[in-house]
Order: sequence, then C-alpha cells, then structure tokens
Amino acid sequence: MQIFNLSQSFPKEERYSLTDQIRRSSRSVSANISEAWRKRRYEASFISKLNDAEGEAAETQTWLEFAVRCGYLERAPAAILFREFDEVIAMLLAMTNNPGKWVMPSGRRTAK
Repeated sequence: MQIFNLSQSFPKEERYSLTDQIRRSSRSVSANISEAWRKRRYEASFISKLNDAEGEAAETQTWLEFAVRCGYLERAPAAILFREFDEVIAMLLAMTNNPGKWVMPSGRRTAK
C-alpha cells in the first residue's frame, strides 16, 4: 500500500508505464505468496509460486530505483521500501530452500 500511495504522485505520463508496473509487481508479491500457500500440498508448485513472488519483489526494487532516478520518489522512503523488499526476498529464499517445513504432509487437508 505504501507503493500505491507514493506512486499517486508520479507524473500523469507515467500512468501506463512506471506507475502501472510498480503497482502490478508490488501487488503480485503478496498474490503469489497466497497462491504458494494454497498450493503447499505440492512441493514443486509451492516452490514455483515462491520463485514468482521473489521475481516480482526484485522487479519492484528495480522500479523503485527508476522512480528515484527519474526524480519521482525521494531516496529515503525508496531506500526503506527497498530494504523491506530485501527482507521479503530473504524470507522467500529461506522458504524455498527449506520447503519441507511449509509443505503439507501427504494426506493432510486444510480445514474447510
């Protein structure tokens, strides 16, 4: 939500490029994590979605860099967000490297 709020001040000519891209990639991180969680019955699917989330987080960091270099975002708030995405990436990597801790054992179902 911080990215959405900060990107509201981007120039109108960026509406369909940088603004759209940074919003999509940042939202996609949590959406892919949600999908990974629901697919945790299948280790390969779980890891795949976590990898997608990691990629989207890295993409968001790239767009943050562009926003700073274009003068649309101040360096300080962008740096805070960049570090927060670094933390998310680290957590995703930890989950990817140790999926057995997160994947459901065979035969176990979630509550309805």
